[in-house]
Amino acid sequence: MTLRRRPELRASAATALRAAALVLGLALGLIAAACAAAEVPVPQLKARVTDLTGTLTQAQRQTLDATLAAFEQKKGSQIAVLLLPSTRPESIEQYSIRVAEAWKIGRARVDDGVILVIAKDDHKLRIEIGRGFEGPIPDVVAKRVIREVIAPHFLNGDFNAGIADGIAALIRLIDGEPLPSPNRRAAGAASDNDPGALFAPLLVATVVLGAFLSKLFGRMAGAAATGGIVGIAAWVVTSALLAAALAAIVAFLIALASGASGLRYGGRGSGGWGSGGWSGGGSSGGGFSGGGGGFGGGGASGRW
Repeated sequence: MTLRRRPELRASAATALRAAALVLGLALGLIAAACAAAEVPVPQLKARVTDLTGTLTQAQRQTLDATLAAFEQKKGSQIAVLLLPSTRPESIEQYSIRVAEAWKIGRARVDDGVILVIAKDDHKLRIEIGRGFEGPIPDVVAKRVIREVIAPHFLNGDFNAGIADGIAALIRLIDGEPLPSPNRRAAGAASDNDPGALFAPLLVATVVLGAFLSKLFGRMAGAAATGGIVGIAAWVVTSALLAAALAAIVAFLIALASGASGLRYGGRGSGGWGSGGWSGGGSSGGGFSGGGGGFGGGGASGRW
């Protein structure tokens, strides 16, 4: 009797272990989900100065924004400021790098961005430094800017002065650094981080070129030539083989379709391009966005 019960006991024990593992897995999943839900969300980037605490007046925000805009116009680099009540349950370092990864302040492949994150209720702040600025603004220097420039004003309750003087100190550190010209962002970052900026003109060029080449070489040969030209152009702009191949295929299909629809290149006929025939889909400006800058965790944190 005892011998016959042992396999049953083993089976029962295995079932119990599987059930315990399932319950433990569900519990860990719920805990992870709860922790993720508790994370403070990263706000959408709309301006150089984002104040979620209502600390700064509109005039103060506008003055700070104008200073940062003028610096970006002159140097090409970007500095952004974020005030929020708290980063808990995360540390300010964990939250700040999430902000950096989401906002992508600075230019692509130059990585010349700086973010000042201020957690007002936590009495903590951090200067997050882009990879390209880890030389001119090493961690020890960023720490001094916090301790000697920003924190004394915060201790006196003057957040605007602390931010303004902190920005001025960062600009002085960056100003002597040799960097690519400000228009580098338009050449490099737009293709990496704003595909919509290239989509509209590329689509227009594809349709016009496809119609023109189809007229010269025939529908199929013209579409193939269009796909090849657009693919090469995409490769030159993005340096991404997959993107270039995709652009070539899409251009071929668009050119093939435009050839079938009988679009004519030039002229005033109904098949040509009139003044109201195309409307671009790009942004019309007035906002602010990061340029694709990368961050590697460099910077410094402090308290007041």
